[in-house]
Amino acid sequence: MGRDHDGRVALVTGAAQGMGAACARRLAAGGAAVVLFDRQAAPLQRLATELDGLPCPGDVTSAADVDRAVAAAVERCGRLDILVNAAGIMLRTRFFDLEEDEFDRVVAVSLKGSFLTSKAAAEPMRRNGYGRIVHFSSTAGRTVSTLGGCHYTAAKHAVLGLTRALAKELAPHGITVNAVCPGLIDTEMVRGTVAPERIAEYKEKFPVSRLGAPQEVAEAVAFLTGEHAGYVTGAPLDINGGDFMG
Repeated sequence: MGRDHDGRVALVTGAAQGMGAACARRLAAGGAAVVLFDRQAAPLQRLATELDGLPCPGDVTSAADVDRAVAAAVERCGRLDILVNAAGIMLRTRFFDLEEDEFDRVVAVSLKGSFLTSKAAAEPMRRNGYGRIVHFSSTAGRTVSTLGGCHYTAAKHAVLGLTRALAKELAPHGITVNAVCPGLIDTEMVRGTVAPERIAEYKEKFPVSRLGAPQEVAEAVAFLTGEHAGYVTGAPLDINGGDFMG
């Protein structure tokens, strides 16, 4: 692995575990200074110690928390080059049982959180004429969720719309905006949500008959946030073992 992010400063949301933590590790290994944002303060601190990063406990649905994290990144490192929006929640409640507050919560984390962090991060990026933003959508954003409820599918589709709109608007400022669309990835969230026998059934149906690894998603994010992806913007990158091809 080369030092493909030397001198860059990255803010990663949802960094305490799963794909967010994998992205933070990959960017740090590539030479980036990492600022870690998540509601889970204890695991966030452990990862920050491991990576010599800056922990910023907070909620992506709070503009004040997001602004504080971006300000901390700029104060400590003098700039902000990369934003990885990995924060998200998946809930499985079916439509007829779904209450308004749960719908709002899922949409707020994925969509509002991506908007708030992008809005805050784009200011220092615009000043420097350079930026890389990667949102986390899902295979659910390209079709319909295997596991999550309609609110999860709706939120992940909306993230792709936000990605395209921001890609068009921010390109003149040297900022690219892309999305990754992971399928069923071997994370704490999936293992805590799906019974082992159901996971085995899902794997049997995939052309690549296994779960994806968080590190594989992190490698895709590393490409999109690197120097060689400057002509890639507004793109959804599928990482799903062939579960969806579109």
